[in-house]
Amino acid sequence: MALHPNSSLPVALPIGDALAQSEPLVRLQALLRESNARFDVIRPLLPAALAVQVRPGPVDEQGWALLAGNTAVAAKLRQLLPRFEAALQQQGWKGSAIRIRVQSS
Repeated sequence: MALHPNSSLPVALPIGDALAQSEPLVRLQALLRESNARFDVIRPLLPAALAVQVRPGPVDEQGWALLAGNTAVAAKLRQLLPRFEAALQQQGWKGSAIRIRVQSS
């Protein structure tokens, strides 16, 4: 660890460097990019009034989550799941389950 000149404090790393040096953070960034990329695929399939109530959620071993603003939005998203899955498969995300979660306030 490098120390700041004339001080016993460590030299601060730029955030990009710190993120790049942490394997868990590199993995988290990759998962965030993947979630956003999946959301970009399904966004055009969302009715405008619904789109403002939906956010991309986490990607994990079981699949991907969509975060719904309320239970009514979650119900509509569940109806649209076959369309979302088909669009994702066309873009190369095969066999990945989509979970719908109601986002708590």
